[in-house]
Amino acid sequence: MFVIITYDVDVKRVAKVCKKLKEYLTWAQNSVFEGEISKTLLMNCLNELERIIDKNVDSIYVYTVKNPKQIQKTCYGIKKSFEDMFL
Repeated sequence: MFVIITYDVDVKRVAKVCKKLKEYLTWAQNSVFEGEISKTLLMNCLNELERIIDKNVDSIYVYTVKNPKQIQKTCYGIKKSFEDMFL
């Protein structure tokens, strides 16, 4: 399945959440990850994220796309790349 995950977490946990999501998905933009993932791996990822976040303060949104071939992604402005940030 194709998913888009967005997060809004306290600055103290941003690096940990970002690092965890990088293990499973592709960084698309600040606080946004996307990619193909199995249900099992998604559940593993979310379980690990639940151990990192504070549910009283933080939020994670998971958008599941049933047919990724129907997605048209358009970027307005500068197209960000994870590799460009660190290379």
